[in-house]
Amino acid sequence: MDSLAPLLQQHGVALVFVFVLLEQGGLPIPAVPALLVAGALAGKGAFTPAEVLAAAVAASLIADLAWLYAGARVGRRILGKICRISLEPDSCVRRTEDVFQRFGVRALLFAKFVPGLGTVGPPLAGAAGVGVLRFSLYSASGAFLWIGAWMTLGYGAGETVKRAVAWASQLGLAVAVALAVIIVGYVVGKFVQRQRFLRSLRIARISPDELGRQLAAGDKPLIVDLRSAVDVKLTPYGLPGAIRLAVDDLEQGRVELPRDRDVVVYCS
Repeated sequence: MDSLAPLLQQHGVALVFVFVLLEQGGLPIPAVPALLVAGALAGKGAFTPAEVLAAAVAASLIADLAWLYAGARVGRRILGKICRISLEPDSCVRRTEDVFQRFGVRALLFAKFVPGLGTVGPPLAGAAGVGVLRFSLYSASGAFLWIGAWMTLGYGAGETVKRAVAWASQLGLAVAVALAVIIVGYVVGKFVQRQRFLRSLRIARISPDELGRQLAAGDKPLIVDLRSAVDVKLTPYGLPGAIRLAVDDLEQGRVELPRDRDVVVYCS
């Protein structure tokens, strides 16, 4: 944060614009430190909060509109590609679709405060056919809230944050090693958990061709469609004879599947 201050004093609004544009575009470049420092510098009169806020909101909206266009052109497939870099790719798309099913385009008002949702939300809105004007209104409003919150924190507690960073830098290697161990341990744990889950799927997996042969031979398993309402709307077709159920109903035991016949479930 100390190194950001002179850069922002020299390049000001343009640097904040670049940081926000790159982060919202999907690159692993955090914009929050720049927003905190920009808020602190605005408090000292280096530049007005309004011009920084306007530039940052514009950068966020440009990135979101690009994702909206990508979602409209590619459809739901782009969500899977984005979620592949998530620590929980198997539930990333479903969580995002659940949020949009519940709140609709209003989810953009708080999406940037939720890790992952801020990036996956705009292409999902594009795939769902949300109009550009309506999307821009909610996207810009959500960006205003997110950017304004971090700048306000930097504006009011700039010196406090700066002292905390200085204290951490004095501890040096110990803090870096501790943080690295925590992050690596968390990532490895998620990776192991996902590999176990994938192995369990391989044991009980059936291919579309195998299912087709079973149906043609008269062996009719119970086919369960677990896709979300958003997913069904985006791809309004399914397997013949399938019944639609919500994942939450199964997870919470509100629905029981028969144990005297084979059950085939699909969710994408």
